[in-house]
Amino acid sequence: ARCCATYDLKIADTSNLLLFIPDCTTSGLLPQDTGKKLIQAQISGFSNSYWELRRCRPKLKKLKKLLMENPYEGPLADQEAGGTKYSTEDLLCVIQASEEELLAQLQNIHACKIDGCWKILDFEYEIQILGHITQLVDSESWSFSKVPLSVCLEELGPLEPKEMIEHCLNCYGRRYTDEAGSVSFALNEDKVCQAMAQMLLQNAVKFNLTEFQEVWQQSVPEGMTTRLDQLKSMALVDRASRPETISLLRVEDLPEDTQERFNCLFAMREKWTEADIAPYIQDLCGEKQSTGALLTKYARTSMQSGVKVYNSRRPVAT
Repeated sequence: ARCCATYDLKIADTSNLLLFIPDCTTSGLLPQDTGKKLIQAQISGFSNSYWELRRCRPKLKKLKKLLMENPYEGPLADQEAGGTKYSTEDLLCVIQASEEELLAQLQNIHACKIDGCWKILDFEYEIQILGHITQLVDSESWSFSKVPLSVCLEELGPLEPKEMIEHCLNCYGRRYTDEAGSVSFALNEDKVCQAMAQMLLQNAVKFNLTEFQEVWQQSVPEGMTTRLDQLKSMALVDRASRPETISLLRVEDLPEDTQERFNCLFAMREKWTEADIAPYIQDLCGEKQSTGALLTKYARTSMQSGVKVYNSRRPVAT
């Protein structure tokens, strides 16, 4: 069976002495009718510890870094580009994750398979293809919930590879087949709005919040509505500054280690509300663990203007 989780292998101590006996026969293997019989055994070694498997979060941060060494910027650029190429088997050798977890993360970061190797699209190239799709939707007066694949490929094929057009539709929409057997996509409003927000924020250290919201709404296709809650774990709003600002802060860019993550967050901002910090620690929660339990362990609470806030339990280097 294929393993679908990641485990650490650690040494665990035991109060019992473990004996190593060659050809040891346990009581369950002895014949039932022989009665009691003393068997002399030679002990070849002992131990007071053993190896234990402990389930852990997959170490996936390295994945995007590897693929970004040689991003896909279009067919012509890809032919000229060198660099290392990674198949699924190659990635499993260097990423501590099960195959199931690895494939899920590849989908999450919008990677695509080209000639048997995984590539991640250059973000500007991805936005360019998404722009072609949304412009076609607008010119054809289609509903965002019914974007026909065949027409997209026919109309946009001269501009971009058909495989990339379909890949982009898969990244930003939900694929389905109608009663006539035709494949269509329902574009995801939140994903499209998030992509446009990232495009605006990635080149600015901080953005005036009011101005950003106006430009952001203008940048998305007509009929879609932008909301700040679409940017959880992707952008951080500073309500304390005057004027209020917003900046790009993606959870995928933060450390994977729990203590390092908290150190990084508290170095950026001394005090956090639970609503602000929760999206940036949610992925650290283990099975049956809440963000509240993590905050209890790694942060202190205090009240600020009647609102509960969290700060670091230890001095943070700034």
